Amino acid sequence: MSYPKRTAALASVAALAGSAVLMAAPAARAEVVNVNYQCKTPIGDKSAVSPIDIKGVKSGSGYKITMSWQKGVSSSPVDLGKGAMNPSATIKLGGADSGTMGVTGPANQATVPANTPIKINDLTGTYTPKKSGKVTFTAGVLTIKALGTTTTCTPTNSPGASLTLDVTAASGSSGGTRSDSGSDSADALPQTGPEDSAIALGTLGGTVLLAGAAGTLWLTRRNQAARVRR
Repeated sequence: MSYPKRTAALASVAALAGSAVLMAAPAARAEVVNVNYQCKTPIGDKSAVSPIDIKGVKSGSGYKITMSWQKGVSSSPVDLGKGAMNPSATIKLGGADSGTMGVTGPANQATVPANTPIKINDLTGTYTPKKSGKVTFTAGVLTIKALGTTTTCTPTNSPGASLTLDVTAASGSSGGTRSDSGSDSADALPQTGPEDSAIALGTLGGTVLLAGAAGTLWLTRRNQAARVRR
């Protein structure tokens, strides 16, 4: 192959490779967003800013959503022993979907010292698309339950979306309502003609009974013949 032809061929391969890369681009966009939380606590109002990261991974017909805090929020005037704090949060949905979804996580695995920012463990939940399209995920209200008290932290700076997913709703899904493609199992029995399955089974049973009667008659005649020969 001549040099000009080889160069042209390599250029074509590079162009095709570039197209393949564009076609294989991920259908998700994530960015860390600073969220300004205003918290209502048993000892008064507190505020804290924490970068929030939200990730989504395909899981069956839905997505596993993970929400992460890169800095602590709020604090406690007393030590919070292991397992004393239980966090949960909501995530606002936008774009092709609306409303909120909930995420939860484990209690604190180590003691949280008094008067120190409370680090929230990763919270997870499952999102099942109701419609196909681009859906945004934005940090919502954080709730912290500890020692019989409840603290709620609400974003006040209208944070942008931490995650955008290009989702596809399950086949037959319509606004979250389930669509049955079949009927009850009894109605779904195959039809063999004008007679329904119950009659067909009755006919089969009759055939078995007739065969049994014929067998009995044959055995009776055989026994009678044997007596005559004796």
